[in-house]
Amino acid sequence: MNARYKKVVFDEWAVISLADHKGRLLTYNGPRKQGFQQNFLTDAGPLRTGLMTQEYNAGDFEFARHGVGTGFESFMVLGEGVFLICNNTVQSMDGITQDPLWLGAQVPFVEFSDKIRSDPVQVQAHA
Repeated sequence: MNARYKKVVFDEWAVISLADHKGRLLTYNGPRKQGFQQNFLTDAGPLRTGLMTQEYNAGDFEFARHGVGTGFESFMVLGEGVFLICNNTVQSMDGITQDPLWLGAQVPFVEFSDKIRSDPVQVQAHA
């Protein structure tokens, strides 16, 4: 995405599990791991409803157009109760999409979504 956009699209990536009504951070790459965990519910903002429903299937995704700062820009369902959170801690999706390069930058995201649809992530429960 970054190569096609010619700058960073999302500087924060996290894989979370919300299985069994327990939130767990499985992996994180970005500038504020502790802040990500502490402010998760606030930062989820308008995407919170989608994260908490069971209406989405593996590969489905949603974007928040007006997320600003640490407010999450997107999530993708990786598997049952497992989500990829994508965020730009500096710019909103509205700002990102203003750049004409955004159209091409979406291609790898959609290709990844298609791969997840055919082979969803499964997380083993801790004993």
